Amino acid sequence: MPASDGTRIGVYPGTFDPITLGHLDIIRRGAKLVDKLIIGVTTNPSKNPMFSPEERMACVEREVAAQGIDNVTVIGFNALLMKFAEKQGASVIVRGLRAVADFEYEYQMAGMNQQLNARIETIFLMADVCLQPIASKLVKEIALFGGDISAFVTPAVREDVVARVGTIGRLGDY
Repeated sequence: MPASDGTRIGVYPGTFDPITLGHLDIIRRGAKLVDKLIIGVTTNPSKNPMFSPEERMACVEREVAAQGIDNVTVIGFNALLMKFAEKQGASVIVRGLRAVADFEYEYQMAGMNQQLNARIETIFLMADVCLQPIASKLVKEIALFGGDISAFVTPAVREDVVARVGTIGRLGDY
């Protein structure tokens, strides 16, 4: 169901801590499916964020601009996803899938979200095959142990992560 002005709005929610090449793949592809894609940067304290919500939003904005995607807006939120999507006038939730484990969790979430608002559809986009193993959690872990994350994030994000690791200290030197 398009917004009242006929615009089809999608929401791609996540913590984006940090934003990876996999996220950017889903953003590029999701932006083609809707007139306006809102990247909802949310808080999730259980994920032990490396960056503040404001830092993550600024990073996502920078990376989307660098990709030249012009129908994307970045908005922070700390609420129930379906309430946020309703407030934005969204008709679609975009979710990325990497593996079977993702599918099980996302399938359950899509079912719960449908119970909350059946007018908003959830669509799943499979990550590009070469990007499927990438997860923000693993990127952070690799960086914290001094590994090279350049295959998983853009150069600017790599610099952000390396700088942050420098302020919190690396782990596990042998």
